[in-house]
Amino acid sequence: MTLRSLTSLLGLLLLAVVAGAVHLTQGTSTIGFADLLDLALGRGDQLTQDVFMGSRLPRLLAGVVVGLAVGVSGALLQSVTRNPLASPDTLAINGGAWFAATLVAALGISLPLFLQGSVAFVGGLLGAAVVLALSGGASGPARLVLAGSALALALGSMTGMLLLLFEEQTQSLFAWGNGNLVQISIDAPAQGAVAVTVVVAVSLLLSRRLDLVSLGDDAAASLGVNVRLVQLVAVLLSVLLASLAVTVAGPMGFVGLCAPVLARLAGRWIGDVHKHRILLPLSGLIGVVLVVLADVLMRLVPTTTFGTGVPTGVATTMVGAMVLVAVARTFRQGGTVPEAPSARGRAGLPFRFTALLVAGLGGLLVGAAVLGLLAGHGWSLAGEDRLLLGDVFNWLGGNAGPLVHYTLEERVPRLLAATFAGAALALAGCATQAVCRNPLAEPGLLGVTAGAGVGAVTCIAFVGVTALWLINIAALIGAAVAFVIVYTVSWRGGLDSIRLVLVGVGVAAVGQAMIAFILISFSPYDTQLALTWLNGSTYGRTYEQVVPLVIVVLVALPILFRHRNDLDVMALDDDTPRVLGLSLEPTRLILLVTAVALTAASASAIGLVVFTGLVAPHAARAIVGARHVRVLPVAMLLGAILVSLADTFGRNVIAPDEIPAGMVTALIGTPYFVWLLWRSRA
Repeated sequence: MTLRSLTSLLGLLLLAVVAGAVHLTQGTSTIGFADLLDLALGRGDQLTQDVFMGSRLPRLLAGVVVGLAVGVSGALLQSVTRNPLASPDTLAINGGAWFAATLVAALGISLPLFLQGSVAFVGGLLGAAVVLALSGGASGPARLVLAGSALALALGSMTGMLLLLFEEQTQSLFAWGNGNLVQISIDAPAQGAVAVTVVVAVSLLLSRRLDLVSLGDDAAASLGVNVRLVQLVAVLLSVLLASLAVTVAGPMGFVGLCAPVLARLAGRWIGDVHKHRILLPLSGLIGVVLVVLADVLMRLVPTTTFGTGVPTGVATTMVGAMVLVAVARTFRQGGTVPEAPSARGRAGLPFRFTALLVAGLGGLLVGAAVLGLLAGHGWSLAGEDRLLLGDVFNWLGGNAGPLVHYTLEERVPRLLAATFAGAALALAGCATQAVCRNPLAEPGLLGVTAGAGVGAVTCIAFVGVTALWLINIAALIGAAVAFVIVYTVSWRGGLDSIRLVLVGVGVAAVGQAMIAFILISFSPYDTQLALTWLNGSTYGRTYEQVVPLVIVVLVALPILFRHRNDLDVMALDDDTPRVLGLSLEPTRLILLVTAVALTAASASAIGLVVFTGLVAPHAARAIVGARHVRVLPVAMLLGAILVSLADTFGRNVIAPDEIPAGMVTALIGTPYFVWLLWRSRA
């Protein structure tokens, strides 16, 4: 190792030591550096010793353990996938581990630390296995991130459902799920330190083989390396490290992405960084610095009484998402993402059959609407209190009794909100997938829904929830700001589809971190309310909230139909539209703005509903072919039916409690998405 490399490593180590020293002086007590120095010299009192051993040292040790674990984990994943964007976050390892831990807590099962780690390991391993298998392994950064982010989105929705349905058993898991270093004793971080040290040591034993694997499968095999076995062991070690980190402090967002990227960028100062005997410990050390510094900074932020409990993962997610965006901007224009089979230009149904299909779906939508009006608590009532179809006709004629009138006045706005929100998301998905040239894209992955969530939660925290129209306006503003950021940052001599998706995922991650920060710092008592909104609930909707959504859908539909042929050619590549004389960038901007308006209007009316914008357009293409003249009406009706039925199901399955419609669509969309990725993995 050269003198320059040694100096750089010592400098980084010194930074970690200084950050740790500052970290030890922080806390709610008045004990400062001088008191800790007296304690180190044997002159400290019992109070100082209790605070140091019971609070500050455990928190610092947890930061060191988590930083080391996720840093090395990310480096291993990026090496075996040969993908600079692989990490415990983008491979849904953190999402799987969080879901598994929340499920155990919701069931009321209390486990010792090593069994908690085993549960998290199983959840994380399943998440990584699904993403790696369905994304085709090392098939490109955009596809891997898209698959992992969509799966993490689904796991997050199911975790949110558990947090809502089992509030008492999981009341502390929202903050923990965003990466929290607060410890009740030194036992967990001490045990985690031993386990992480052993796993990192085993990982270093693979360094030579990982160096050879990085040369390519054929070259490594010719040198006697069992490539598949090395990759399997590396992935298992990576998942184990990430799971240990989750067990100690919850999912620490994006450190596993940042640390290896920064380690490779340090190659100009530290030699041989491409060799894993240097890369792995360097990534771990950078991870330690990132986590400890993030915790120091979050504890310096002046907030309310609850500020000391702000999860460290909020800061690491924001920083890591910015690194993701920076890496995304390095991808050159013209890249593509493998398409799903049904998105390729297959022949569509004859027009008369398409017309019959649209008429049939219209009939199904009417049936779903009738079911939504009748289904509810009224079905469980007896005698004259029971709602029947005749009651609906009487209500329409103005002859209904007080109970029927009250019930339908509550259900009709909810039904309209769910129906038009589903239609809006489906239309937005059609436009998004054509512009991104990827039928696996979902409008929420472009950061728009996260932006809407930031706006809504900000309004809930600082204004209150009495004026629902203010929440809607705030959501619209947040969505618009997120889109402007994504579009502006993605532009680099043109708008590339890969860059757009990756930047959108990064902005969405920042939005989720901001939501957690606002809730935990300023409005902890509104967490359940915000979670309900963030998971797409129609509860308490009024006609005034539905009217803007209806207007947006009615305006956007003719715009998209006018550009139906443009959508067809834009889904192919960037060259064909130009050859045909299409003004590509202005048209792309119009279509994206339309998709954003539809998504934002849906979010403001019913909250965040996931996967509808993915499932409905893709199902429509699978049925009627790739031509948007057929896809648009079919997708719109499918989306409306899906969200309408999801809302009806959520209102009735655990009555009198409710499951938000967005959680139901996540449960439906997740297996469909898995099947879709499996078909398109080649």
